[in-house]
Amino acid sequence: MRSVILTGLVLLLPLPLPAEPARPLTLSQAFERALSSNLAIERARRELAATDAQRKAVFAALLPKVAAYANAGLNSTEVTFGEPPDDRSILPKQDWDYRVMATQPLFAGLREKRAYDQSKLAVASAQQAERGTAEDVLLSVASAFSSAAAAGALVEVESKNVTLVANRLKQARDLFEAGETTRVDVLRAEADKKAAEERLVTARQVREEALGNLRVALALDSEFDVDGPSAVLPPLPSEDELLASALTRPAVRQAELALASATLEVKKQQGAHLPVVFAEAGYIKQKRAFPIDEYGYGALRLSLDIFRGGEIAARVVAAKEKEAQARLALEDLKRKVKEEVHVALLAVEAATVRQKLAEERLAAAQADYDQTFDQYRNQLLTTLDLQSAEASLADARRGIIAARLAVFVSEIRAVYAAGNLVPTFRKESAR
Repeated sequence: MRSVILTGLVLLLPLPLPAEPARPLTLSQAFERALSSNLAIERARRELAATDAQRKAVFAALLPKVAAYANAGLNSTEVTFGEPPDDRSILPKQDWDYRVMATQPLFAGLREKRAYDQSKLAVASAQQAERGTAEDVLLSVASAFSSAAAAGALVEVESKNVTLVANRLKQARDLFEAGETTRVDVLRAEADKKAAEERLVTARQVREEALGNLRVALALDSEFDVDGPSAVLPPLPSEDELLASALTRPAVRQAELALASATLEVKKQQGAHLPVVFAEAGYIKQKRAFPIDEYGYGALRLSLDIFRGGEIAARVVAAKEKEAQARLALEDLKRKVKEEVHVALLAVEAATVRQKLAEERLAAAQADYDQTFDQYRNQLLTTLDLQSAEASLADARRGIIAARLAVFVSEIRAVYAAGNLVPTFRKESAR
């Protein structure tokens, strides 16, 4: 009786609804996830924070310094002069003193100021490094995303190719059973079917590897799929616009900042020829009563190196050579950037042409296969003719996937060459 009641209660409980499958990840969502969670970008942000902390440390050299000192000692003898009660201790038996000093740099050949300017340039360079890391990560994500999408499409193509061979196998068996062909056609179709299934397994493996690379780039642990049709970029700007943008890409900006820092280094080393001036003030309290046991003072101090064996001149020459190297590196990088944009646009043009040819080839291969299959079914062509048509159609299907992938990758590399991946993504997201 109890089991009957429990069974009735279980039947009255609401059944859990089946979980809805997760929606595939779009390219925009992948970019957003990468910018917020990628570990390489996070390291670049931490480096920016560390560089800014170093800037604050350099700025501290321009501010006054306050220090306190204290001493305590025990002497072997005590020396005083005068008669009590007007005696004064010159060397007490138990000696002690303490002082508080404040120093303020006034002039050091502007070396502190130029060091601070260099630290600000280092912060700007770290900002560009973070931007460059974001560009690199988005390129990696886009490549992994497109590879995963292409691998998914290839799985579908290989499944269709398996269906093609299965149709031929069925037709060959029907003709063999009717006594119109030999068993060789059936065996050939069975072998081709196994080969097609093997390619399907390989395509699935490639897809999982691409998804794994994407999981690493996005710092994800869960399983997901990609939305292949979302991998579409806006129309590319003109070559002049891409070139103008490329001259402001992170690597170029870092080279410009390096040149500016090298120029400041030359001036900083030249400043070593100038005197160092600083102000000092302090308060002293001591046990010795001679000449007085406590007093305050203020001083203006100056130091100037008269001869240092040519060290300063050598440092100036070295700094000038570093400046010349930085200028040459910047010029060389600008030339390379321009060529990268030009080559990337040529790659886009070539990939677009190849995609059009691949589409035409696919249409022709499909028409050839349809006609060949009908003629084979009517015993007008042999199985070798159908096998050739199948192979041509399968290659054309793979070719269209490779062509579309090449177009997307070439476009994404053109945007990357211009240093515009992050701005393009944010502009598309806002729209």
